[in-house]
Amino acid sequence: MKLQLHVQMNQALFLRNPEQSDLGRKIIKHGIQLINTNGFESFTFKKLSEDIGTTEAGVYRYFENKHKLLLYITSWYWSWLEYQINFQTNNIIDPEVKLKTVIRLLATSVKDDEQTSHVDESILHKIIISEGSKAYLTKQVGEDNKQQFFKPYKDLCALIGNIILECSPIYKYPKSLASTIIEMAHFQNFFMNNLPSLTDFGIEKEETEIVEYLNDLVFSSVKR
Repeated sequence: MKLQLHVQMNQALFLRNPEQSDLGRKIIKHGIQLINTNGFESFTFKKLSEDIGTTEAGVYRYFENKHKLLLYITSWYWSWLEYQINFQTNNIIDPEVKLKTVIRLLATSVKDDEQTSHVDESILHKIIISEGSKAYLTKQVGEDNKQQFFKPYKDLCALIGNIILECSPIYKYPKSLASTIIEMAHFQNFFMNNLPSLTDFGIEKEETEIVEYLNDLVFSSVKR
């Protein structure tokens, strides 16, 4: 029997916990697929309900609107990524090796985690790259922040910031550099595949080039 990874979510994100029913898990699974295929702007609960064979009202019983669904899946991803970083760096003593491991996890493609049957992390990672910033670049970001919707992202940045401080305890900007690494990894991936003139990476679209770039950027700053 395979172990199932459970990610604790902010209850204010949903009206009914999608983890606790087959329909709820279908909403998450197919919502991720449709947002990836159509883009967040074209995604609607009507399309989602038709895709999973339920009513539009049935979807609204779980989520107030599609913005809350986007917040849910992005928050879920950040919590899952924090778990992966902790797991994959747990036995690493050298802080530089630990930080390079983090950069690799942020800048390379993600494989689907078999411990989460209703979430395909490989697809969700693509959404994070192309749509993730839409979760917080909104007029209601202040209110969303008061409800702690961005806590998983903040926790991830704090974790990476602490690893940066392990490399250089006197470095003055660990949180700023942590959030920069995350956003830069995603922006450079997006640019590489969609706006290549904004990058210096090869036409083969090698993610390893992004890893090398971030390593150079980060350790040039940390070791300065």
